[in-house]
Amino acid sequence: MVEASPFETLDHALRGGAIALVLLIAALLMRDHRRSLAARLGAAFAVGVAAYAVCSSHDFASHATPWEAPILALCLGNSVVFWLFARALFDDGFELRWWHAALWLAPIALGFVHVFILLPSDSPARRDAGFALALVPLVFATLAISQSLAGWRGDLVEGRRRVRSFVTGATAIYIVVIAITELALRGTPAPALMSTVNATGIVGLSVAIAWSLLRVEATDLFAARPPIETSRLADVMASPLSREPPNREADRNLLAELDRLMTIERAHRQEGLTIGTLALKLGIPEYRLRRVINQSLGYRNFTAFINQYRVDEATAALADPTQAEVPILTIAMDAGFQSLPPFNRAFKAETGMTPTAYRRLKLGGAAT
Repeated sequence: MVEASPFETLDHALRGGAIALVLLIAALLMRDHRRSLAARLGAAFAVGVAAYAVCSSHDFASHATPWEAPILALCLGNSVVFWLFARALFDDGFELRWWHAALWLAPIALGFVHVFILLPSDSPARRDAGFALALVPLVFATLAISQSLAGWRGDLVEGRRRVRSFVTGATAIYIVVIAITELALRGTPAPALMSTVNATGIVGLSVAIAWSLLRVEATDLFAARPPIETSRLADVMASPLSREPPNREADRNLLAELDRLMTIERAHRQEGLTIGTLALKLGIPEYRLRRVINQSLGYRNFTAFINQYRVDEATAALADPTQAEVPILTIAMDAGFQSLPPFNRAFKAETGMTPTAYRRLKLGGAAT
């Protein structure tokens, strides 16, 4: 029997510790938050990281057997799972579609061909297949970073905003570094020392993610569907605040000014309105406006808050007989939407029907 080198022993110990930690994270997410799509995808990603800790060990691909195919599949498809996890974590309206499964299966199919057909036959195509497999994590890590950055400014949940900049960013950067390394290797097995360095990175990343998740309120990240109930400003102003914000009187005054700005000045009609612009109009810091909209009104996203006013204005116009001949696109743009598709999505999410169906219901069958 060949005695394991110190590097190999350390490598195995690090990978074993990482696997135990991420599987514990997966179990806790499923135990405590299984109703949340983000939590379920997070658990799936953690299981995929455990599979990666096995698959990324030195020379694994060259000696993989069909019995190890399930572990290999989890490893190969995990960059897609990470992207889906980022989308579900930062977009409360995200839903899985059939084509997401097709995206997940594509790198798995290519990986199986590479490991079980091209490598054993020493085919010249093995390097090209290895190159393509290294590109997949790079693509989906870039998409995850883009997803995280795109909605960061409008995210009203402070704990989730911190996670955006750390968990997703750190994980995506790690995936990018590994992908670039594999591209440089062009499908050849990694040296034993590099495998140990990789194992150290997996452990460090797993510990960092676990620590960051422990520091954030679970409801900030894993709100079960349907999301927490939202309230209109008028309803909150007409009754005592139910969520008891930190500074009740100051927030009450801020809500009154926000109500005036939205209902009298109709700030939601402004093109490209951001939370920064609205905070500037109110003369307060962004973080305070973000907090009061989230804690007092229940909104988790600034776009959802603004769209509420836009949809309310559109529903009033669609139900108005004097505007029966006004095109729906004109009504949508007058309310502040920039195009028809986002208006249709927001309108249906709020009313349960399309704008055309809503107008027909309110004005009778003759309406179009």
